[in-house]
Amino acid sequence: MNHIATGDKGEQSAANYLSTLGYTIITTKYRAKTGEIDIIAKDKDCLVFVEVKTRRSTVYGYPAEAVNFKKQQKIINTALCFLNQRGITDSACRFDILEVYLVRDSIKCNHIINAFGG
Repeated sequence: MNHIATGDKGEQSAANYLSTLGYTIITTKYRAKTGEIDIIAKDKDCLVFVEVKTRRSTVYGYPAEAVNFKKQQKIINTALCFLNQRGITDSACRFDILEVYLVRDSIKCNHIINAFGG
C-alpha cells in the first residue's frame, strides 16, 4: 500500500472512529487556498478540526510529532477560511490530532483532543 492509500485508509478509519464516539462528520478533505483539513466534525456544540496522521510504525517518531508549528498555523488559517465561507461566527472550535496506527490487520486510534491552538 503506497502512502496515499495509507493516508486515505487512515482518514476513513478516523472518520469511522469519530462517528462511533457520537461526532457528526461535516466534511472530509476540506480544501482552501491556505491548505487542507482532513476532517471537520461536530462534537456536541463544538466544531472540531481534525488532523489525521497515519503510520504503520513509530520508527520515524509518533504521528502527532509531524504536526509542527508551521502545520498548525496552516490548519488554523484553513479553519478560518471554512468559518468565513460558511458564515460561522459564534461556534466554539477546537483542533484535534487523531493518530491512526495500521499494524498488520488491526487499526488503533489515539485521539489527542484540543491538541493545539489555545
